[in-house]
Formats: sequence, structure tokens, C-alpha cells
Amino acid sequence: MLVLIMAVHVTFAMNNISGKEPPLKPKSILKTMEKVADWQLAEWEKNGFRWPKWDWTNAAGYTGFFELGNISKNKAYHNFLLTVGNELGWNTGPNRFYADDYCIGQTYANLYVKYKDEKMIANFRLLADSIIARPHTESLEWKNEINHREWAWCDALFMGPPSLSYLATATGDSKYLDISDRLWWKTYDYLYDKEEHLFYRDGSNFGKKEKNGKKVFWSRGNGWVMGGLVRVIDNLPADYPARPKYIALYKEMAVKIASLQQPDGTWHTSLLDPESYPTKETSGTGFYTYALLWGLNNGLLNKSAYWPVVQKSWKAMVASIRPDGMLGYVQQIGWKPEPVSENSTAIYGVGAFLLAGSQMYQYLKIPN
Repeated sequence: MLVLIMAVHVTFAMNNISGKEPPLKPKSILKTMEKVADWQLAEWEKNGFRWPKWDWTNAAGYTGFFELGNISKNKAYHNFLLTVGNELGWNTGPNRFYADDYCIGQTYANLYVKYKDEKMIANFRLLADSIIARPHTESLEWKNEINHREWAWCDALFMGPPSLSYLATATGDSKYLDISDRLWWKTYDYLYDKEEHLFYRDGSNFGKKEKNGKKVFWSRGNGWVMGGLVRVIDNLPADYPARPKYIALYKEMAVKIASLQQPDGTWHTSLLDPESYPTKETSGTGFYTYALLWGLNNGLLNKSAYWPVVQKSWKAMVASIRPDGMLGYVQQIGWKPEPVSENSTAIYGVGAFLLAGSQMYQYLKIPN
């Protein structure tokens, strides 16, 4: 018996050392996604919404719920989004030109494509027309509440461009793509560091340094960019003039982001000084996993180089889910690298996880 026990322990140890694990399967991915989403729905039911239903925090989460609803047999996820839309009268937030307040527009547009109910996009379309009519000539310098008028912070590249791009797909009107394209590259010109291949969060970070002397680049901020980037590309026609430019930016950032993954499988809140923020973080990690898997699914990234990266990051995120389904290690609302705790969660982190899961599910369903 002792010999048998020792043999089992040796075999187990050898399996761990060699990295052998049960293979990822679409069914297990979907089950994990539903577990996390169901926890969030139950949390809302029990304690109510932490932020207004139109708020960017929830709107980022809705993007993941929509994708989960596309692959799950459970109609609850899309029905939940329909309920939210109806309760809001299909309106965006009160600050009309503040990208955070119309992040929800991308979910409205996606629901319209599915259900063909004109009221779902009518109000957002009027707002988008107003965005087009504005001159957009102000500097993106971080002052005078410029973020209420322009995409002057990198988070906005997830909130604004995808919303306008999905609206273009929903309506068939390319003018919404064109304004998104114009404003995307305005933000790129101001916030993108062409040496580091990363975006500053906003102009207030220019010249700032981390404890190790490196520039300050926030993980979730660049996660917003990568997530927004692939959602924009998803809506660009093959012959859209700027499409190659977006793809070039995507590939350039993918190389950089993959190189910054930490041994624990995640990206810490400071991309260039992870030692000062040693705890893993799941919201930025979720957006990177989503964006990199999207690149694999669309043939833009090399499997041998990037599949190990997303395998590792997915495993790290799943390990951050409590038995009850709560996703932990989510940095709270912020605008810079900060410490993270095990029991910290937020709906935008759930959204990022569900987006990543939707792409992992798709990757595993398609023969590679």
C-alpha cells in the first residue's frame, strides 16, 4: 500500500512538473462563464446596482453579457439586457458627449442587429449625429473637463469608438465609422508612445515615472485600448481605407503586451513596474486575453507565440474566481496603477472576463 501511495504521489508530482492538465473544452469554458455571470446577476438582485444602469462600469459588463448570450442556451443574459434597455428608455447617460456615458450604445446596437427593434438605437443614433456635427478641434490636454467633449483618455477608446462602429454596422451608414476613425487617430496621436508601443492613460501622465524609473503605463487603460481596438476592427469592411492601419497597431501592441505578461499569468496594474504592484489583476488581464484570442481567431497572430500566453492568462483568471462565482482581483475604479486585493470585484472586470471567455470558446470550437 505504501508503495502504491508513493507511486501515486510521484506520478502526481511528475504531471505537475510537466504541466499536464485536462484539456480546455468549450463546454467547460461556457460553464465557467455562466457561473461568473450568474453570480453577478444574483448580486444585482440582492444588493442592487452599485452604479447607474447606463454607467460605463455596467455598460462594459453588458458587452460581455451580450457575447455570453450569443453562445449560451440560457435566454436570461439577453433578456436581462433587454430589461435594462427598456428601463432606460434606450437612452445613454446624461453627459451627452462624454464617451463613458454612451458606452452602452454598443450593446444597444448589437441588440438592434439581433431583434430589429428601431427604438433600441433611435436615441443613440441622434446622439451620434450630434457627435459628428461637433468640430472636434480642441486639444486633448487634460484640463477644462476635456473628457466631457473629446476622447482625451485612453479608456475612451473602449467606450466611444466601438459604440459608433457597432452603430455603423447596425444602420449600414459608414458616417459613424468615419467619425470614429477620425477621433480614434486623434487620440492615438496624442497618447500613444511610439517607443513603448503603449498608451498613456491621459496627458497628466506625461513625464511621470514609476519607482523603478520606468514610464507610467496603466494595465487596464491599455486593456481598454486593446479591447476597443478589436471591437472597432470587427466592424470595418475589408476595403475600409484605414483597416490596415488598425491591424498594424493591433499587431504592434500585441507583441508588447505579450512580452509584459507576468509569471502568474496576469498583467499587474503597472505594466512596466510590476514589482511595485506584485498582486495579480484580472480586469486588464481579461481585456488582453480577449484581444489576443480575437487575433488568434481572426488569423492575425501566430498560434505558437500567442496560444501559450492566453492559456496562461485564462488559467490565472479562472483561479481568481471564488467557489460562489465571484471574480476577484479586479482593480477598483481608477486611472493609474494601484494595489489590488483578492476580494475586490467590479462589473467591468466581469465583462472583460466574459469577453475573453467568448473568444476562448470560439477558439476551442474551431479546429486549429
